[in-house]
Amino acid sequence: QVQLVESGGGSVQAGGSLRLNCTASGYTYCIGWYRHAPGKEREGVAVIFRSDSFQTYAASVKGRFTISQDNAKNTMYLQMNSLKPEDTAMYYCAADSGGLGCRLDRRVYDYWGQGTQVTVSS
Repeated sequence: QVQLVESGGGSVQAGGSLRLNCTASGYTYCIGWYRHAPGKEREGVAVIFRSDSFQTYAASVKGRFTISQDNAKNTMYLQMNSLKPEDTAMYYCAADSGGLGCRLDRRVYDYWGQGTQVTVSS
């Protein structure tokens, strides 16, 4: 059983930055960040392979967002820079505990956090 706790969301003006945190209670092969905006499908944003920190990003955030991890704290981060109003969404941390593959495919992830809201105003 894995528990995920997100934090770090909030409100910011366009062009600003936020850092999201995800602390996991157990071992995971891969951690992903997803977001869900009203009226849109849940979108994979970034994933990180826990063993070698290999990262994958959605095209919409590449160059602006950075996913990282602190293994000692079992915590993963999503640094979000140059935020845009279209980044406004509920952001979720997700864990793959079964080693199904570290990619932007929500079917891989079997544990999800409760979400943290990010609001970007223009």
